[in-house]
Amino acid sequence: MNPNFRNFALWVIIFLLVLALVSLFQNPGQRSSSNEIPYSQLLSDAEAGGVSAVTIAGQEITGTYKTGGTFRTYAPYDPGLVSTLSEKGVQITARPPNDSTPWFVALLVNWLPLIVFIGVWIFLSRQMQNGAGRAMGFGKSKAKLLTEAHGRVTFEDVAGVEEAKEDLQEIVEFLRDPQKFQRLGGRIPRGVLLVGPPGTGKTLIARAVAGEANVPFFTISGSDFVEMFVGVGASRVRDMFEQAKKNAPCIIFIDEIDAVGRHRGAGLGGGNDEREQTLNQLLVEMDGFEANEGVIIIAATNRPDVLDPALLRPGRFDRQIVVPNPDVAGRERILRVHVRKVPLAPDVDLKTIARGTPGFSGADLMNLVNEAALLAARRGKRIVTMAEFEDAKDKVMMGAERRTLVMSEDEKRLTAYHEAGHAIVALNVPATDPVHKATIIPRGRALGMVMQLPERDKLSMSYEQMTSRLAIMMGGRVAEEIIFGDDKVTSGASSDIQQATRLARAMVTQWGFSRELGTVMYGENQDEVFLGMSVGRQQNVSEATSQKIDAEIRRFVEAGLQEARRILTEKRDDLEKLAQGLLEYETLSGDEIVKLIAGQPPVRDPSDPTPPRGSPVPSAGRNRPKDEPGQGLEPQPQS
Repeated sequence: MNPNFRNFALWVIIFLLVLALVSLFQNPGQRSSSNEIPYSQLLSDAEAGGVSAVTIAGQEITGTYKTGGTFRTYAPYDPGLVSTLSEKGVQITARPPNDSTPWFVALLVNWLPLIVFIGVWIFLSRQMQNGAGRAMGFGKSKAKLLTEAHGRVTFEDVAGVEEAKEDLQEIVEFLRDPQKFQRLGGRIPRGVLLVGPPGTGKTLIARAVAGEANVPFFTISGSDFVEMFVGVGASRVRDMFEQAKKNAPCIIFIDEIDAVGRHRGAGLGGGNDEREQTLNQLLVEMDGFEANEGVIIIAATNRPDVLDPALLRPGRFDRQIVVPNPDVAGRERILRVHVRKVPLAPDVDLKTIARGTPGFSGADLMNLVNEAALLAARRGKRIVTMAEFEDAKDKVMMGAERRTLVMSEDEKRLTAYHEAGHAIVALNVPATDPVHKATIIPRGRALGMVMQLPERDKLSMSYEQMTSRLAIMMGGRVAEEIIFGDDKVTSGASSDIQQATRLARAMVTQWGFSRELGTVMYGENQDEVFLGMSVGRQQNVSEATSQKIDAEIRRFVEAGLQEARRILTEKRDDLEKLAQGLLEYETLSGDEIVKLIAGQPPVRDPSDPTPPRGSPVPSAGRNRPKDEPGQGLEPQPQS
């Protein structure tokens, strides 16, 4: 039943009940009391012979006077009244008592108890049926049949992952024309596993397959299989495949399959774990004794390293498609998809935006376009300009500005020298990325920040780039020591120290850059992990080797510290110029930093509140790790 109709009917019933009660308890005599007289007056008028005729209806008496007037009264039980009226020659008419209650009210009052009883009985019956249905429905699959009413997505809506699209387009062609492949002895893949970092479009690609294939498409999450009751997960797997076989050819999409497909024996429950029973049933259904012709499984996960090997073998998941973060050309295509409904100004260059967003996923780019549109609306503009995209990019990469944070002059001065130290070292090391922007405006958890952006996407990092990176990270701490002295150094460099230690440890234990330890990997042998890390790490090195690792990490970090101290000592004048410029302008782009050091102060329009755009500055180096954030002074270091 429609909930709106149910609510309407309920209000109608309530209205009728109220009307019935009002009508039932209302006194009909109160509606006409203008000619009502006391009973004693009736007796006196009758004795005087002034009454012509009366009508008696129960205790109500109405009548007319000989003068033509009318009256109404109520009489108590008086046996002598009729005799008195007869003696005076009054015409007497008797009628049954008048019932002024409407017929529908009387009907409702008479049938109301039965109606209430029937309603309560129906309600209790339905509750019992629903309870039994829920109890018996635990083993039913929660897979939803996706239709075009949910918003059809096609391959035209997917960009930046061309290789994944080609592999899945082949499956769509097989579903449309299986004879094309079968006459050559080909067999459709039983399953396709999409792996990659979060936000790269794995679920979107699966929806595009559903929109292109024109076949039934069932979607379910890995967490929907397991419940608190034993055996429910396996029952739901069986029910899901039974539904799929009835609708074959069809596609089943399992999102976040790592929730149910983890390596067996890895849980605390051992062989009796409910999740393992669910996985065993899934393995049997995907490639067991019963054939599942026409049922294709597409699954997505961020953690392929934790999946059971039996789940990944050919015959179950024949293909594993990696969906990585897009390159510069892919980012441009993704941006063109997301700006279809956004009015753009002529100065918006999507290619430039794509070059300035290395390491962004598809979800990050969608968020970037949305933030730019919101920022333009907040500024009262009708179109989105390049300035909004630049500001939105800074907000996404560096965090939102905290202009309301109150900082003392000493804190601002310390922050300015700290960030100037990072920037000066970045401009003088042999290999690094161009400086994009330097600011002392608090963003996120940092009081200031120097952002570097690579000129192009990169796949690796050289030893020279790593050592340059270590020197840049130490630039802020060294600048504080040089300007304020060792006693005035703050804890703001905690994030820089943490990043430098992590990079140095990777250089020693993973990448083989230590001459003392050689090209040996010290650590767990793990597959590529797109998300998260292990709960615990095994100590598979000796105590002596562990001491050497710590010494080598300390040596790399100390070398970066000494290189930063050498550069800032030689470039002390440049450090002073840049720090004073940051105190005056708060935010400087890369071009403005170079000109300021050369003696050309930036020219600002005081009527324009828009901060300057950050433009990459050619420096000695080119590349930087995509995952490394910009250096910043952290006011709340993590313990």
